[in-house]
Amino acid sequence: MREKIKNMKRPLVRRLIQSTAAIALLGLPLLLGAAEPKHLLVVTATRGFRHSSIPTAEKVLAQLGQESGAFTVDYVRGGPDGKGDEDFYKMSPENLPKYDGVIFANTTGELPIPDKEFFLNWLKSGKAFIGMHSCSDTYHGYPAFIEMLGGEFKEHHAQAHVDCLNEDPKHPALQAVPPGWKVFDEIYLFKNFHRDQVHGLLWLDQHPNDGYPGDFPVAWCKDYGKGRVFYISLGHREDVWDPNWTDGNGKRDNPPEVARTYQKVLLGGIKWTLGLEPGDAAPQSTAYQVSASEAAEGFKPVFDGVDLKGWHLRNPSKPSWSVQNGMLVNTAAHHGDGSDLVSDQKYWNFTARYEYMVAKGSNSGFYLRGRHEVQILDDGDATEPSITSNGSIYNHTAPSKMVSKKPGEWQTVEATIIGHKVTVTLNGVKIIDNVTVDRPTGSELDGNVNDPGSLFLQGDHGAVAFRNVRIKVLPD
Repeated sequence: MREKIKNMKRPLVRRLIQSTAAIALLGLPLLLGAAEPKHLLVVTATRGFRHSSIPTAEKVLAQLGQESGAFTVDYVRGGPDGKGDEDFYKMSPENLPKYDGVIFANTTGELPIPDKEFFLNWLKSGKAFIGMHSCSDTYHGYPAFIEMLGGEFKEHHAQAHVDCLNEDPKHPALQAVPPGWKVFDEIYLFKNFHRDQVHGLLWLDQHPNDGYPGDFPVAWCKDYGKGRVFYISLGHREDVWDPNWTDGNGKRDNPPEVARTYQKVLLGGIKWTLGLEPGDAAPQSTAYQVSASEAAEGFKPVFDGVDLKGWHLRNPSKPSWSVQNGMLVNTAAHHGDGSDLVSDQKYWNFTARYEYMVAKGSNSGFYLRGRHEVQILDDGDATEPSITSNGSIYNHTAPSKMVSKKPGEWQTVEATIIGHKVTVTLNGVKIIDNVTVDRPTGSELDGNVNDPGSLFLQGDHGAVAFRNVRIKVLPD
């Protein structure tokens, strides 16, 4: 045979080798595609409220598995009356090892899993756990389950339109999520949730109903032993799950694209928990550092994004300030029920830069040297600036023009004070230019206008949040 090949013309030999290689390459995708799909157990059993969206969830999860080829599904069903509980044999120590993970889709209450401790240890061994919506309303009486999940349902209010913020666009669950993903759904509020124990995925920076600033998680993931956990609190409504669902009259409150995105989030999260897609599970740091360019200018953080170090309450009996996901948040809801927050360090000449969000109808202020207030206010429908407008030197100098954003939107400020001259830029527009401010403007810490003074954030007039607070000390 070797002699025959040796005697062949070289072009013929080359064509023979190329043809053999091509045949081998054609067979390669078949070999790669031969990997068996993962096997997931979908639990939709309930012992409390049973969502009408459960049948839709079952259908969508089956479709995602079939269309992606990544997994197959089996079911554990059962209603509040116990019907369907016979399916729970699939979750016994004898049967669970047949599966690669479980999905708790809108489960509620104390489910009759044959051996809960075995179940959690099985997850820790390297299995996948995926939960949607009321999964967090399951096993309130079993702290080990809540610890595994990473948070526990506390309450919800009326369904609301929210803008979900993407904390990790590189994660496979969030690669299809647009900035400020708009969803109409029942939004959960949580207890026993700790950001330093999960990897944040989706969140809100304001309460879904009243608009008060704060940290409101929507989705997260985490490692659990050798296993992985993915949870998303959306999924109450059928039109969040299914782009083709209507209420029978051809109506839906979410456009189809919401459900298409939701399904991509689910599929990405499922693949991640199964180890089919890479993604981070480490808790994110909320520590604030100034940009390299600002550091070169001489700016330094005044608030580190982690705790209240460097600040103290003006009235310690009213602890209304907290640090939430990198924000300084004042939760005072009504006039007089909060405290001002005062910097330990005092300053004379400086430029301060900061961002703030004020709730609807709320009021606050950023005080230079603890005596001169740069006003923070929901201006409502006002069109003419005044000495009490947002961005004014309160009760002293009106802004040159109205450039305020709406409540619930982050606004940026740069304020410079040199001697008794103050300049303020709000949302990129200079609105106060080198104005002499040589007297306190109200609610001041003291009247010593010729001495250095602290910064302080007004906290006794309503809900407000600050972030990215930094300062550049200027020469005297």
